[in-house]
Amino acid sequence: MRQFGSSRLLLAPLGIVLAGLLVLIAKKHILGFASPTELLAGMDWSFAPWLGLACVLAVFIQVLLVRCRADSWLFPIALTLVSVGAVEIGRLKMALFAPQLRWLCVALLVFLGVLSLWRQWQRLLDYPYLLGLVCVVVLGLPMVLGTEIGGSKNWLVLGPLSVQPSEFGKILILFFLAAYLSDHRQVLTAARRRLLLLRLPPLRFIAPLICIWGLAVLMFVVEKDLGSALLFFGIAVLMTYMATGSKSYVFLALAFFGLAAAVSYALFGHVRVRVAIWLNPWSDPNGMAYQVVQSLFAFGTGGIWGTGFGFGHPGFIPEVHTDFIYAAIAEEWGLVGALMVLVCYVLLFWRGICIALACSEEKKALLAAGCAALMLLQAFIIVAGVTKFLPLTGITLPFVSYGGSSLVSCFMLLGILAALSVGRRTA
Repeated sequence: MRQFGSSRLLLAPLGIVLAGLLVLIAKKHILGFASPTELLAGMDWSFAPWLGLACVLAVFIQVLLVRCRADSWLFPIALTLVSVGAVEIGRLKMALFAPQLRWLCVALLVFLGVLSLWRQWQRLLDYPYLLGLVCVVVLGLPMVLGTEIGGSKNWLVLGPLSVQPSEFGKILILFFLAAYLSDHRQVLTAARRRLLLLRLPPLRFIAPLICIWGLAVLMFVVEKDLGSALLFFGIAVLMTYMATGSKSYVFLALAFFGLAAAVSYALFGHVRVRVAIWLNPWSDPNGMAYQVVQSLFAFGTGGIWGTGFGFGHPGFIPEVHTDFIYAAIAEEWGLVGALMVLVCYVLLFWRGICIALACSEEKKALLAAGCAALMLLQAFIIVAGVTKFLPLTGITLPFVSYGGSSLVSCFMLLGILAALSVGRRTA
């Protein structure tokens, strides 16, 4: 009975997808004056097998999570976000609906792989320096072999596939930080050297952290990838503070980032363009700031209740199905729908922190807290970018935006959290 009841948690995400498809079909019928039979016969049903496979995999995974006594709320919350993103992608670009469902099936299989092979995965925590080296190599690949797409040189084109290494590099950074900070926590917290008002350990113990900060800044400058730079830098600072509780590292990191940002602003033109767009997008509304301006119009048009699903005009925003999908949700679902999406991320973060508090090993607790913080931080950065709270970034909204690399990496993070919660009672 408990397994059956837990599988019913998946009815809401499935209902969102089916209701969204029915609304789109009804809209085409009303505007196109075609009979329902002709409309159904003329539709492209290539997505149907992938939707069916995704439903079967989702129910199987949820039943498996309950049997393993893992957290049974993480997965339905993530699927709710996936469903919102999928129907919005189908509304914006129906041709991408089937590929997104196909990537969802791949991501669900990867989730199962992480869950079943967790005993092997957790051994990586015993090799922090190897993890750090591999992470540097993965993040450095686009600098050498990368292709510039959308203004950022952070893609690897492998035949018909485009892969974003930073999506998987963030998982390596989580493992590295969890392992390194746990192994050196006593040294990092018992700092005796003073630098002005800061208390710091010897340089050799904070050198790996400085390397991570420097790598984030390098990504910002060379790859023009502000979103990933903020994400990597932010998660490094957050996990360092969670492990040590020392504010000195936070102040040192902010000073380091501020100095690097000032130097980058003085030396590189694309940095100055990003800042100018952020400060005053209305100075060039039809040029470099076009996306931000249209995004602000979308938020204003949506109001409290939105224009209604399928009845807005988010297509005016270029690449709305990736970076700016939150603006499309805000226009058609209104402030209420946009806030509900944010609530889902807060709930994911809450469940992740509960899992971290239930872990008996420090490394695993740090890893779980890092996974939860990473998803929430990534959502905050992209939402802040499309609302002009922060400079425009090029990262995706977790579980919602279109993209295979993003979807697979998000379900890898979710799989890690689920594996860490197996057999543990989370309050």
